[in-house]
Amino acid sequence: MVTCAYALELLGMLVYIGAWLCALATTILPQWLTMSTALLPVESYELGLWETCVVQDVGGMECRAYDSLLGLSSDLKLARILMCASLAVGMLGILVAIPGLYLVNSCREHQGYRSKKTMTIIGGVLGMVSGVLCLIPVSYMAHIAVIHFFDDKVPDVVPRWEFGDALFCGWVGGFLLIVAGLLLVSSCVCSQAEDEPMLQRRHHLIGADVSFRKRSEYV
Repeated sequence: MVTCAYALELLGMLVYIGAWLCALATTILPQWLTMSTALLPVESYELGLWETCVVQDVGGMECRAYDSLLGLSSDLKLARILMCASLAVGMLGILVAIPGLYLVNSCREHQGYRSKKTMTIIGGVLGMVSGVLCLIPVSYMAHIAVIHFFDDKVPDVVPRWEFGDALFCGWVGGFLLIVAGLLLVSSCVCSQAEDEPMLQRRHHLIGADVSFRKRSEYV
């Protein structure tokens, strides 16, 4: 394994795990959308996938889970499904990519290296899919917030939802998941490109050895 490919592989896995943790935090955090009103300046409201919270300036925070799954809006249902799918696909990609790492002492024979590269590529592709699944609900909820915020039909005195911290965390997590997948795939492509001259040299040496043996037998 060349140094460049080894570095890309290790960096990709570290970014992969960090990005998956960002996606997990995005799913759990209630700060998807926030709203504060001029009538109650000491309180602000937060909307998440699993609960809504009321935050007070004095430091108090009270959260309440949604009463019924059927009573949720289609936006929240879609966001829940896609974020859970993103976490599941991302975890599957990590579990598949770890045995394919060069640091993991498994499948060291010639055919095993091909299997390790295949597992690393599959893990990278799953990471990119996980990143896309994470970016879709985050961007969709942000799009809805922007549409409602600039709706001229709503009076200016009516409070509007704004971006919460979870949306930014989700954008970072989704982008890093895609980057991690690209790094893992690039590490395999880089190692394969630099392994071909070594294989050609090996075949050349084997051919030279065979010809030398034939000459020795002839003599």
